[in-house]
Order: sequence, then C-alpha cells, then structure tokens
Amino acid sequence: MATYNLDITKEHCPMTFVKTKIELNKLQKGDVLNVKLTEGEPLENVPKSAAEQGFNVLSVKETETSGIYNVEIEK
Repeated sequence: MATYNLDITKEHCPMTFVKTKIELNKLQKGDVLNVKLTEGEPLENVPKSAAEQGFNVLSVKETETSGIYNVEIEK
C-alpha cells in the first residue's frame, strides 16, 4: 500500500473531483490518496463523490491552516 498526495486547493468544482478521480484511477487497489482541499463545495463534494464511486473515504481532517482540509481516500 502506497500513499500519494494531491493538492486541489486552487481548483474549483467540478474540477476538484475530476482531478481527484483521475489520480485515484492511477492507483493500485489499497493505495491511499491524500487530497488537500478547501472548505465549501470541494469539502462537501469530493468525499461524497468518492464514496458514491466506490472508494473508501478514510478520514476528513482540518489542517493547521484555517479552511484547508486533508481527505484520505483509499482505492
């Protein structure tokens, strides 16, 4: 199992999940993608959409930077 990072803090919906899904599709089963994103639409949509697509959302945690979150998604 490997862990990969994706920073989509500068992206806007719908590109936030599009970029997340592209990265998830590159991973092997069991790998984890740590997605750094902003609050609001990305925080609401990325974990929900990932779960709907059959991925396992492991955690959603706020970082030390206000309004920035890390979402861990397992393929």
